[in-house]
Amino acid sequence: MLDSFTVESPFVRRARRSDHRVRLFCFPHAGAGAAAFADWPDLLPPEVELIALQLPGREDRIGEPPLTDFAKAVRTLGLTVRPYLRGPFAFFGHSGGALLAFELARALHRRGGPQPLHLLLSGQAAPDEPPVAEPIHELPDAEFLAALGALGGTPRSVADDPELMRVLLPALRADFTLGERYRYEPGPPLEAAMTVFGGHDDDRAPEHALRPWQKQTSGAFRVRTFPGGHFYLNEQAAGLTAEIGRVLLSDEQ
Repeated sequence: MLDSFTVESPFVRRARRSDHRVRLFCFPHAGAGAAAFADWPDLLPPEVELIALQLPGREDRIGEPPLTDFAKAVRTLGLTVRPYLRGPFAFFGHSGGALLAFELARALHRRGGPQPLHLLLSGQAAPDEPPVAEPIHELPDAEFLAALGALGGTPRSVADDPELMRVLLPALRADFTLGERYRYEPGPPLEAAMTVFGGHDDDRAPEHALRPWQKQTSGAFRVRTFPGGHFYLNEQAAGLTAEIGRVLLSDEQ
């Protein structure tokens, strides 16, 4: 039986499942927080326990300085998740969250720590490929907000509220700075299986930019695309979570 979605630390929101077989850590995209995964516990199989990560500057942590240094963000998240890395686990990340999930898995690998059963990366071009999309974090406010609107990930009730957008703007810009200043450092491939998801019409992460992720693992690899653009997962949540559940429970056997 699924317990309530609880706050266990500033960074951790957990949907407890006492009989889970695998734990899924979810890393949200730039500008989003744990609420992006609020519906997922009811969509995932009961054997999968979800932990959504909440970074400073997002949602109920809006008053805290956001992270803008990628290496520091990875170190901070590593300390945060360490107590939860018991038993089989997997990482899911969308867009900039996919890069955080990937680099945290690499950090664990370098240190000989527990390894994820599976990396599930979404809406993000392979890290060693030239960027597909132009960076937006240094654009003037009006152009930055227009670029955000074009991506389609901001709820209409938020995007149409100028006062709210002014409040959110510094954190949104900081989040895009975090991802767009990321620079890949070559290293040995991971051993974890990897599934890369994307939207058929995603100009920021088209399928040809997803396939080179295969170089980052010596394990099983596949690409799976869904109808939609960069935020396909908002409309395809049921299909995406069903696929994630199937993959994780198949891996765990």
